[in-house]
Amino acid sequence: MYQQMIFVNLATGDLGAARKFFTALGYEINAQFSDETTASIPLSDTIVVMLHTPEKYAEFTKKQIVDSTTSSEVLLALSAESREKVDELVEKAVAAGGRVTGETQDHGFMYGRAFDDLDGHTWEVVWMDPAAVEG
Repeated sequence: MYQQMIFVNLATGDLGAARKFFTALGYEINAQFSDETTASIPLSDTIVVMLHTPEKYAEFTKKQIVDSTTSSEVLLALSAESREKVDELVEKAVAAGGRVTGETQDHGFMYGRAFDDLDGHTWEVVWMDPAAVEG
């Protein structure tokens, strides 16, 4: 059975300090999906925290990035089983009163779309070719 994943994307003012914090908690940085702008931190087989510099985080949204020390903010991303499942979930969200946000991202090996729920929380739905992850 397919296990849906969640990727919790957060902006951080000091990526180095954030990496140290999460490794101090016992988590490891996944070097395959990390660079000087992002730290990928698997919390479980189905939950991954993606810490981004504010500049990198800004590439994923046209909204103002809030100061998370004074306001609540999060960008939620869900994995999908296929490209068709990405479209299906976004279409269901729109039918339920949500709205499409951002542009469709199609990189061949990765496909994604996003919607805002009724409260304005942005949910990204992404499919990635399993062969691209393994390679």
